[in-house]
Amino acid sequence: MPRINVGDFMVGKEEKEVINTILESGKISEGKFVKLFEKEWANFIGTKYCVAVNSGTSALLLGLLALKYDERFKKFKDGAKIITSPITYIATSNAISLSNMQPVYGDIDLKTFKLKTDEIKSILKNSDADEFAGILPVHLMGYPNDMDQINEIAQEYDLVVFEDSAQAHGTTYNEKKTGSLGFLSAFSFYIAHNIQAGEMGCVMTNDERLFKLMLKLKANGRSCDCIVCVRSRGNCPHLNGDFDPRFNHEYVSYNFKTMEFQASLGNCQIKKVGDIIKKRQENVRYLNKCLEKYSDILQLPPYSRVVSYLGYPIIIKKPELLNRRKIINELEYNGIETRPLFGCIPTQQPAYSYLKEEYEGRIPNAEYVGLNGFYIGCHQYLTCDDLDYIVEIFDKIMEKKNDK
Repeated sequence: MPRINVGDFMVGKEEKEVINTILESGKISEGKFVKLFEKEWANFIGTKYCVAVNSGTSALLLGLLALKYDERFKKFKDGAKIITSPITYIATSNAISLSNMQPVYGDIDLKTFKLKTDEIKSILKNSDADEFAGILPVHLMGYPNDMDQINEIAQEYDLVVFEDSAQAHGTTYNEKKTGSLGFLSAFSFYIAHNIQAGEMGCVMTNDERLFKLMLKLKANGRSCDCIVCVRSRGNCPHLNGDFDPRFNHEYVSYNFKTMEFQASLGNCQIKKVGDIIKKRQENVRYLNKCLEKYSDILQLPPYSRVVSYLGYPIIIKKPELLNRRKIINELEYNGIETRPLFGCIPTQQPAYSYLKEEYEGRIPNAEYVGLNGFYIGCHQYLTCDDLDYIVEIFDKIMEKKNDK
């Protein structure tokens, strides 16, 4: 029986060679491979600056912390509210909460999981808009939000747009890549994502001042903000007498630095990013074609040539005929890994149970997806035989349902 994972990673000759090069150099903390990744990823996404960090969660935290420390953004303070999605991995909400700000949730589109812009408008119209600092849309499963409208709303209410593009590596919106459409953005390169490095993330921006601030904050708030350290050349711009700027700290912050290993794997992936995106799109299109016969019961992912798919999301349209637990159990039993679509954060995640009474019934699409949505893999390593096996197992599951 085959094993079909949600995500996979295959180590080739290039990956082995670059890892051995790093090991032989003896320099495994941030260095030339991290800087190369930052340069190449910024070029690919279409921003001026990229700051690599150790995870996508750290990227979200770093971006929010920088906004709080940057005196230009006075709304970013303890207790400030940020509008975000209720359906996504919990790191997005956690980053807001851990930054001592408040996540505020609007409902989502049932097919593409994007924040409804009319919900954003309604939230701001019916609240004290001065309490809000930003909008943090999530491009879930690769589907882009309506960024033109979101940016218009943000401009009207003097809000900052911070994109969570962790699952949308290479997705385009109006011919621009997600991650280049807000004031700043966060990416994750977790092993199951489109571009994989194990555990790594980054923050993107076109704002030089914010970029330099994040360079300091990612390293415990130290004085250094040079893209390439010139201390060894004897002309460090931050040198103050005999005091080493690496150990002179201007801010209270965290250690979000990453390592050369992850960046080098990311660099290998960037070289083939076009093929990765294309193969995932082809796999989604093939599965849709084969499973379309079940579209009365299963909502299949809308296909688009501009979407870089993280996975193959499915929503059960008639849970009274086919509940999620049974179909997931059958898929897992037959070697097909599944993941739930995260759960509706304010009403279905125990960590945010204090919000349940406030939101229950107010975001029906998010609650429905949280109860009836799941996804399987569509990654570039799947073979034709793998795809046909997935279809075969779905056929068996649906046949059992009909027998009952």
